[in-house]
Amino acid sequence: MQGAKPKGRKINPWLKLGLELGPIVAFFVAFGRLKEATISVGGTEYGGFILATAGFIVLMVICTGILWRLTGRLAPMQVATLVLVVVFGGLSVWLNDERFFKMKPTMIYLLFAAILGFGLLRGKSYLALVMEEVMPLTPAGWMILTRRLALFFLALAIANEAIWRSMSDQAWVNFKTFGLTLAMFGFFMAQSKLMQEHALPQEGDEG
Repeated sequence: MQGAKPKGRKINPWLKLGLELGPIVAFFVAFGRLKEATISVGGTEYGGFILATAGFIVLMVICTGILWRLTGRLAPMQVATLVLVVVFGGLSVWLNDERFFKMKPTMIYLLFAAILGFGLLRGKSYLALVMEEVMPLTPAGWMILTRRLALFFLALAIANEAIWRSMSDQAWVNFKTFGLTLAMFGFFMAQSKLMQEHALPQEGDEG
């Protein structure tokens, strides 16, 4: 019998959503206001994209810290995302090169796809390890969902590369702010039939 997994404290779902999406929305607003601005620091000029990126990193660290403080835990994906934001965002600010930050979603989604794919090759669903408490499914259901999500993450990585390399900064910011969020929401909405077919009975549902 496996030991019980540590459970985080419950917080208001709207507060949780605000802490998770707040930095992204703030980045969108900041870029919209600063995209034509430049600031000189130590003889180097930084454009609005870099300024918005710097603010995003700080806000992401603060919001993630608050989330950890309130809940007592962070999901592995949240930790990985924060690390990549700090690393790639930091490189963009340090080198004054926006390409690193634009590549960050690609790296995140490739990492997630690789982790899930590695688990599938071992006959395991690593997705179940982090989501089974909120979405109890049969083992077969988890394997199907994990396979689909790994392919979905790979598609998002390809889409991000195509957009930032071929479109304007504003188009990429729109994609990052709205496109990725809506795509993720749409993906899980499209899995409703799978979740119904492979749902496990909740406690108290059995007669």
